[in-house]
Amino acid sequence: MTSTDIRHVPAGRIGDPAQTLGTDPRADPRMVAVFGALGALDHPAAAPVTPDSGREALLEFVEATEVGFEGLFTVLSEGWAPVEGVERETRTISGDGGHDITLYLHRPQGVEGPLPLVYQVHGGGMVMLAGSGRAYAHWRDELAAEGAVVVGVEYRNGGGVLGPHPFPAGLDDCAAGLRWVHAHLAELGGTHIVVTGDSGGGNLALALPIKARREGWVDEIAGVYAQCPYILGSWDEPPAELHSLWENDKYWLDKALFPLLAEVYDPEGRNGDDPTCWPARAGVPDVSGLPPHVISANELDPLRDEGLAYHRLLLAAGVRSIGKVNLGLCHVGEILFREAMPDVYAQAVRDVVGFARSLA
Repeated sequence: MTSTDIRHVPAGRIGDPAQTLGTDPRADPRMVAVFGALGALDHPAAAPVTPDSGREALLEFVEATEVGFEGLFTVLSEGWAPVEGVERETRTISGDGGHDITLYLHRPQGVEGPLPLVYQVHGGGMVMLAGSGRAYAHWRDELAAEGAVVVGVEYRNGGGVLGPHPFPAGLDDCAAGLRWVHAHLAELGGTHIVVTGDSGGGNLALALPIKARREGWVDEIAGVYAQCPYILGSWDEPPAELHSLWENDKYWLDKALFPLLAEVYDPEGRNGDDPTCWPARAGVPDVSGLPPHVISANELDPLRDEGLAYHRLLLAAGVRSIGKVNLGLCHVGEILFREAMPDVYAQAVRDVVGFARSLA
């Protein structure tokens, strides 16, 4: 038998359009069991709007989607035991427009000496969800218990309860919070700052050092750990080289959702080529000189390949970057299934804090 006699079957829905998250043999069975119990294994229904539906209709769609996602996160986190040994505090600072920005501070109890500070940016496509949500509060507790000072930022969203505030409002809030944290680093008990975020928070986490480099304060960021970043934005035709958009389409997330979120975050694509809005549009000159990064992608995530492409861009620019793929997981699966997959969740916590600690 020669190599030409071997039939190659592409992975996921490229090889079998009928494939679902429940039937894909790569899927972690623990994840499948959870989604199966929630009735979330089949392909999701098509959205009732398009990017051309108008701003009011799109904002209504985001509001309804936010309710669904918050409900899912609440159900998944209901059985999570409280994290012991963590002190919590809330601070309110002023944004550049005079509005309030809430910061959530988490510190491990009884730990002497300064610690790495993890600046956490919540997900939600930059248009929904909140840092105050149960799942994100628990995530910050776990990071703190692992040995870090953790600060979560509540930024203005492009839509939903904390919106509607399109780009650059959310990024500006994240930058204002980060600069406040740096100015108060000694008071907070931190040695240096590592920015982390998932999904839309991954977008903002990657955009922050690009913005900081432009404005001359990139040395305030020691490193970036982005999980499943959503960084491409909208498109006329999805880039063919990003195979995961087809391979994993409708595995919990529908690739048709992303242009809808993009239109809410960046109306009419006014900032479509700005890498602080969409980091996937960055070139080598935009990222040269940035601090070390980790780009963590998930095997069964439609967004997998745009994150990996960004990792390769960083390497091409001479930036220290680690790229990793979590096998068998859907979008942000490493932080969703605390009860069903405690080993995966714990490893994700160790990875973020370990990376922060390594940069001391």
